[in-house]
Amino acid sequence: MKIVSVIQARISSRRLPGKVLQIVRGKPMLAYLVERLRRCRQLDGIVLATSNEESDDPVVAFAEALDLPCYRGPLDDVAARLLGAAESANAQALVRISGDSPLIDSALVDRLVLVFREFDRPDLVTNVAKRTFPKGQSVEVISMDALRSRIFNGMTATEKEHVTENFYKHAYGARIVNVEHTEPLGDMQLSVDSVEDMLCFEALLDILGAPYWRHGLTEVVAAKRLLDGGRT
Repeated sequence: MKIVSVIQARISSRRLPGKVLQIVRGKPMLAYLVERLRRCRQLDGIVLATSNEESDDPVVAFAEALDLPCYRGPLDDVAARLLGAAESANAQALVRISGDSPLIDSALVDRLVLVFREFDRPDLVTNVAKRTFPKGQSVEVISMDALRSRIFNGMTATEKEHVTENFYKHAYGARIVNVEHTEPLGDMQLSVDSVEDMLCFEALLDILGAPYWRHGLTEVVAAKRLLDGGRT
């Protein structure tokens, strides 16, 4: 079974436009995420999924510079965009990763992909059905057949934007596996959604030190707690 990671990224973020390509310590924020995903052992490829709007031309240029496959689809229909990206790679399942997660743990991605491979035909393997991992560590492994079926049977505009919301809202009969962390960390913010989050990301990089990709979730959580003075 071919499983690829699909990174969803666009320039027109509502809260912090352009954040995915903002230069942080000498390189675009999105590059930190790509570095981490390229160290996953269970992935068969990575595709960057962006919109077909002119505003996202810089995202395409970024992908080309990193020799990263890029797929363009509708801005507001993220579900169709992710499906098209995974189909372009001839995948049977996709790992949905948000472009605002530069500190994603590659070992965590591998863990959920392994669960998907070993489980008997799941529709979705996730760590957010019940959130126990920090924001910015969200991983969803989605069966292409299940996603096609959900799209074919109709999604609301909100579900098209959030994709797996349809799975969680209409879970009856679905084969959904949720992976939980041993310690509840669902309130910890490691994604980059605001200016404050971007400043936090930069500060975490200073604490962790280069090469940044080598630090897993345990080290990142420890650095966040140090940054917060032990409050989280």
